[in-house]
Amino acid sequence: MNREIPSKVFSGLDRSTEASKALLLDTCFHDSFIVCCKEAVEAVNRGSCIFFCGNGGSAAEAQHFAAELTSKFMKARRAIKAIALTTDTSAITSIGNDFGYELIFSRQLEALGRAGDMLIAISTSGKSPNIVKAIREATRIGIKSFLWTGNHGGKAAHDKSDLTVVRFPADKTDLIQEQQLVAGHIMCGILEDTC
Repeated sequence: MNREIPSKVFSGLDRSTEASKALLLDTCFHDSFIVCCKEAVEAVNRGSCIFFCGNGGSAAEAQHFAAELTSKFMKARRAIKAIALTTDTSAITSIGNDFGYELIFSRQLEALGRAGDMLIAISTSGKSPNIVKAIREATRIGIKSFLWTGNHGGKAAHDKSDLTVVRFPADKTDLIQEQQLVAGHIMCGILEDTC
């Protein structure tokens, strides 16, 4: 087993490098991600809030990006309004218990969201029921939504919603999440420099 570890390390690094190259070369990703970044700048400049949500590893990324905006990314500057809908355990467990797990994000958006805000839903598959319902609730309120998902995600969420799908050029969960982390840092840097 110990002899296999070095080859697994280098194999993992090679996969990650290839995923980064794919992100660099995918023009469809570029187009939708640039729209997302522009909308984020506009939302922040008008005093609106950027909401993030996701499940599992995507929940951690939602928290990560919201923290980069409310605190700082690379430099001290004014705080940027951002909320991760993944962090209030009392709200999540209460909503999950009383209404159902599929409403844990949409119910919070109903309470906190306002027209002109922005939602970034992070989901490697793009089909989680709580993500789909959050996007539909955002549309009802007048919140512009972006779904960050893998190569084949987003079909369920796209029905009857004002949604831009940002498709990351990967099929494996770990590689999609790595690409989303890179994109999130890029967006946080843009917001920090322009807002």
